[in-house]
Amino acid sequence: MTFTKAFTGVLAIAALFAAAGSAEAARKKSVQPETIGEYMHDARVERGYVCYSDHFHYGSSSGQPTRKHAEAAAISSWASFVDLEYGSAWASYKKAGSKKMTCSQGSGGWECSVEARPCRS
Repeated sequence: MTFTKAFTGVLAIAALFAAAGSAEAARKKSVQPETIGEYMHDARVERGYVCYSDHFHYGSSSGQPTRKHAEAAAISSWASFVDLEYGSAWASYKKAGSKKMTCSQGSGGWECSVEARPCRS
């Protein structure tokens, strides 16, 4: 093997390590805490969002005239609490992970409960 081929191989390997290091640094940077609340929970990148790994928030509604109204009220309850605790960047139910909603109709109207992990862009 000539010196040129060996040197080219070393450069290629160095470039691969540099690229891997840059990707890892970018990933780590994207999950760096931005608010006090974020320091309390582990986060990871998923679906292009930074999401809490195992921290759920809950919302609920009751006495709503339709299931659609009950779902919207439960989501609003969830988003309001997340906004209060972590800020509006985290309060999008659309971005949330591991969403689960249960609803039922009783004599007082529709009620729903929702749980999800907050995520931000």
